[in-house]
Amino acid sequence: MTFDRSAGLAESAHALADGEVTSRTLVERALARIEATQGTLNAFRVVRAEAALAEADAADKELAAGARRPLLGVPVAVKDDMDVAGEPTAFGCRGEYPPVAEDGEAVRRLRAAGAVIVGKTNTCELGQWPFTEGPAFGDTRNPWHPDHTPGGSSGGSAAAVAAGLVPAALGSDGAGSVRIPASWTNLVGIKPQRGRISTWPRGESFQGITVNGTLARTVADAALLLDAAAGNHERDPHRPPAVDASAAVTREPGRLRIAVSLKPPFTALPARLRPEVRARVVELAEKLAALGHTVEEADPPYGQIGLTFVPRATVGISEWVTDSPFPALLDRRTLDAARLGKLLGGAPLRAARRAEAVLHRRIGRFFESYDVMLAPTTAAPPPRIGAMLGLGGLATDRAMIAACPFAWPWNVLGWPGVNVPAGFVDGGLPVGAQLLGPSHSEPLLLSLAAQLEAELRWQEAWPPEQVTSDAPAA
Repeated sequence: MTFDRSAGLAESAHALADGEVTSRTLVERALARIEATQGTLNAFRVVRAEAALAEADAADKELAAGARRPLLGVPVAVKDDMDVAGEPTAFGCRGEYPPVAEDGEAVRRLRAAGAVIVGKTNTCELGQWPFTEGPAFGDTRNPWHPDHTPGGSSGGSAAAVAAGLVPAALGSDGAGSVRIPASWTNLVGIKPQRGRISTWPRGESFQGITVNGTLARTVADAALLLDAAAGNHERDPHRPPAVDASAAVTREPGRLRIAVSLKPPFTALPARLRPEVRARVVELAEKLAALGHTVEEADPPYGQIGLTFVPRATVGISEWVTDSPFPALLDRRTLDAARLGKLLGGAPLRAARRAEAVLHRRIGRFFESYDVMLAPTTAAPPPRIGAMLGLGGLATDRAMIAACPFAWPWNVLGWPGVNVPAGFVDGGLPVGAQLLGPSHSEPLLLSLAAQLEAELRWQEAWPPEQVTSDAPAA
């Protein structure tokens, strides 16, 4: 076993436990790959080289003494909206942010599982956009096509995993920010049930629409990272009952009733599913039918769900801006969204929060007829670098909705969704599809995703070697 970039999360954990490789070796190779690609892909905001090597040495001592934990000694990365003790949490913003004193709950749980955090990945400013670019850190690029974005806002995590810099990474998803970059980099991306992975030290992130999730090349690795990071701080307001994601991956899903929804939910701005993306999603639907599932077109009763999203999103931005040590350095679009959030922070926010229960009942009835919904993750393939960076506020909103109108309703609902790779368009640009379910349905979604993976073998495709080639071990 060579332990090049293709070694997955579970494979690495097993090899460490069996003594086939050391944590120092894996971490050194991950750091070498990061260094070799930082000038091209620019996936990381913070690289913890010295600290990660020290943690690897400590893991090797534990392993030698017979200790066993799910991810003991395995290198992983987390998004730069998560607190890692001793590192800044700039969340895509300009300025010299101070190091934080404590790990956030999700990072604490990863460490408890034995993982070595090699660094913090790039994200656009306060995670607002489906690209990962900005004056704070430059452009993060797509390993499949470096002149295109990997998506956002978890674009750094997606680029790092797709290129094989780390076997898996945490991201966060407030309007598709795990699922969108997963779709545009040929990855599995899990947006779990709200509260499944804690967002503490914020009990709710962006008024509850943002959750932490996982990105990996395989369903099993994404589920393993989910199991390792899942759990709650004692003061978390959302504490869903535990699930065993890894066990679900090994189970057959049974024959399911699957709704295929190709119509974007209502938005105030136009959105159209591109024909080449539609074709890939339809091919997935046909594959599901060939596997024995009952598949038919049907759209959930979204209604005016968008009216409940905007107050929560903009109030969430306003809360982050209020806490920012360098507000004068923020993007004009960020400040405009924060001002709108202050206007919507009273009665409109309360009405938006109350509407969630109504939406749960109405869309929940849809899942009395269907077990799972299949939908496009995005309406278009990944845009070119710079396509949205310099736009004004309204033009940015238009571009975002045109490219990504499908993901955000599940953030309002707080329910699980899993991006699965759907193939390639336009000369090799990845696109994906979402498996969406009702409350607490991660096990069913993961079981179905694993069944698709066994047929389609998407993890066997790799980005071009000239962009992501391994560097020699340090």
